[in-house]
Amino acid sequence: MMSQNSNAIPLRDPRTGEIDGEIVPASREEVAQAARELRAGQAAWSALGLEGRIAVMRRWADAIEAASDKITAAEMRDTGRRRVAHEVPHMVAHSIRLWCDKAPSVVERALLEGQSSIIPSVSFRMQLVPYPLVGIISPWNHPFLLSMLDGVPALLAGCALLVKPSEIAPRFVGPVTETIAAVPELAAVLRYIVGDGGTGQALIEEVDQLCFTGSVPTGRKVAEACARRFIPVFLELGGKDAVIVTGSADIQQAAAAVLKGAVHNTGQLCFSTERAYVAREIYEPFVAELKAQAERIKFSYPDMKQGHLGPFILGRQADIVDAQLKQATDAGATIEAGGLSQTLGGGRFMPATVVTNVDHSMSLMREETFGPVIPVMPYDNEDEAIALANDSSFGLSGAVIAGSAEEAERIAERMDAGAISIQDTSLTIFIMTDVEKTSFGMSGMGGSRMGPNGMLRFFRKKALIRRSGAVTDMEAYAEHNAAPHA
Repeated sequence: MMSQNSNAIPLRDPRTGEIDGEIVPASREEVAQAARELRAGQAAWSALGLEGRIAVMRRWADAIEAASDKITAAEMRDTGRRRVAHEVPHMVAHSIRLWCDKAPSVVERALLEGQSSIIPSVSFRMQLVPYPLVGIISPWNHPFLLSMLDGVPALLAGCALLVKPSEIAPRFVGPVTETIAAVPELAAVLRYIVGDGGTGQALIEEVDQLCFTGSVPTGRKVAEACARRFIPVFLELGGKDAVIVTGSADIQQAAAAVLKGAVHNTGQLCFSTERAYVAREIYEPFVAELKAQAERIKFSYPDMKQGHLGPFILGRQADIVDAQLKQATDAGATIEAGGLSQTLGGGRFMPATVVTNVDHSMSLMREETFGPVIPVMPYDNEDEAIALANDSSFGLSGAVIAGSAEEAERIAERMDAGAISIQDTSLTIFIMTDVEKTSFGMSGMGGSRMGPNGMLRFFRKKALIRRSGAVTDMEAYAEHNAAPHA
């Protein structure tokens, strides 16, 4: 039964297309009250020290895994996916434990102490001061995981955290909030609120720092709002990831990597492979192999325990992908496998789709697709491949597949993107805590969310500067003491 609240936002089941629930957006006052309560709890959280916070976070990881069945059930309804939904609670718990292991060394390396290189009597040490309240606005394609990708290191840094997930996929918030309540120290500094863009605007007005993951148009608005408040913002935005396949590559392996990168999670990942550039000498056999592999990919319908591809989480995303495909085919592109979206049982599904005869005048090659589509273009030499791959306003990530890792790495060094997978696609997820990368172009703004900076960006860095010995008095600055050449 739907409520009579005129502000309620209906929730759509991505597998059935049915409206099966609703959320009532938090009001501005509710957001402000949540912020006040979190700020009140942050001082004690910071005072716990890193080791104290690590102990609390490990208990939360345990609570998440204990509630994994509930979280999985909610994620399945949010996303229409089964396997990934089962993995997500354990992925988040693993991320927590991994950051708990790494955080002490990250902090230790950042706490510099030393002596001035100019005046030996001046020394210094660093103090790391957490931002009191960090806001997170997260997307719908990986609801729980992406709500905590930035959140876990922020909490370990000593920040309080106010999180607004997408209104498209908020069902996970209920069971996750139960796990937070099971850890009282954490409950004082971590809060989820639900709502739409208006709720996000209210959140920005209350926090000291913001992390946003989503589209470029919304990211631009978020950045402008944060600029007006003069607070730092970190943006992880869209991508149009390119893969270059050289003439020396193993065709079967390369096709498998490209297909996986393009259609995993129905292509609903920011680092999905969305453009393939293939050496002309292997272009035709590569397309044939890619087509054959794509045609073996099945829908997880009607049985979600079978197949490979789930529905679009956001129904209207299917319309966006269909429009790109229609525009491309009207301009001369050829669909080699797959095709337009289908409505099955009320859900919007799209087969793994391979497109040829494309060029950069088509939106399919220039705009983010966010669906299981891979357009393929031939190239004649390495310089042309690089030019095509770099001909984009985006620069999130990319890939190179060649006969040797050395050949692939040489090409990768010339690509304008923040992370380049070599001999595979979509490897970024495996190095999240290990190494930093920044986005090129319109794919993001701000410091890296990966590697040590993934935690250090949540600190303000304070230098404590100490003089030993006598203070220099003003006589030393008198004009008559100027150097002769001055």
